[in-house]
Amino acid sequence: MKYITRTIFILSVVSLFNDVSSEMLYPVMPLFLSSIGFSSVLIGLLEGFAEATAGLSKGYFGRWSDVSGKRLPFVNAGYLMSAISKPMMAFFTNPVWIFSARASDRLGKGVRTAARDAILSDESTAENKGKVFGFHKMMDTIGATIGPAFALAFLYYYPAHYQLIFLIAFVPAILGTLLTFLVKEKQMPHQAKPSFRLSQTFDYLKTASADYKKLVAALLLFALFNSSDLFLLMKIKASCNNDSYVIGCYILYNLVFAAAAFPLGHLADKFGMKKTLLFGFFMFVLVYAGFGFNSSFTGFLFLFVLYGLYTAATDGVSKALISNMVPKTETASAIGTYSGLSSVMILFASVIAGLIWKYISPEAVFIFSAAGVSLVFVLLASMKLKEK
Repeated sequence: MKYITRTIFILSVVSLFNDVSSEMLYPVMPLFLSSIGFSSVLIGLLEGFAEATAGLSKGYFGRWSDVSGKRLPFVNAGYLMSAISKPMMAFFTNPVWIFSARASDRLGKGVRTAARDAILSDESTAENKGKVFGFHKMMDTIGATIGPAFALAFLYYYPAHYQLIFLIAFVPAILGTLLTFLVKEKQMPHQAKPSFRLSQTFDYLKTASADYKKLVAALLLFALFNSSDLFLLMKIKASCNNDSYVIGCYILYNLVFAAAAFPLGHLADKFGMKKTLLFGFFMFVLVYAGFGFNSSFTGFLFLFVLYGLYTAATDGVSKALISNMVPKTETASAIGTYSGLSSVMILFASVIAGLIWKYISPEAVFIFSAAGVSLVFVLLASMKLKEK
């Protein structure tokens, strides 16, 4: 794999360590939040707020990265911020503190993500971007498998000791942060004097190509129906009332995601990224429709296999497709703008899901999303996009 350069490999290992930390906590989060009195509406608001923080900052810091001609400082700072946030929830359970801790973690993600993805894009070519982003997601997701596996083993021996896990998660997070200092950044030309005004966060849309705008419009509509994955985990908990089942399903999901990310990236390069995205959307519809009617653990296992295929077919591929549509000097702005707008949609999606869960039924949350994404599938299928 000659296209996996030293920089791509290091950043992929960094993501692996970071996801060991983050995903150690993610399946535990709804269990922890419920144990300290958070309702479904408050959980939806928290996760929507967290994703909005990450996404909006991706747009701002992605634009700043392009304008300043620098990538690595954003990567260093972003991973450090997320690492520091990990142990914060071990000390206090006040809702304001919990919101602050999650915001700090997601802000770190927002600071680093667009710049990191731009480095990955700069290290690859249009012909192998699907494979490069797929390899990165594979490594990222291996970490996302190790993390919840550790959480599952830990809770087996120490049931309900959720807060101690937040302290343990700091170790792999800080190791990953230290590895970012081994990356050597390619020099980029400064486009202009760096601007720091928040009002310029989404200025990229003014000059973006028509293909970029069409694709982003479809992806944003999809995001409006794609609420936080915590609702999937909450449905398993509500149906099976077993913490091990919740974490076990999440581990299976990450195993499938890790195994499928690179092959699906390769197929995207060979057969088309739009076709791969459509396959992913189809898997999403099947999964959410299934969650609307299933209540058995065996059924949840099967649905999480399909959910792993959905994520593998869409996460890295969507970024690779966006990066192919724009000049190298605009990659971080393009990905950051999309991520920022997407996060706003996810905020609405998560709040809506929380309200539907509480006032209608949990099943209605998933049927609503499946119906909405079915429409997005038709919309994207009808679009003609220039992929390279």
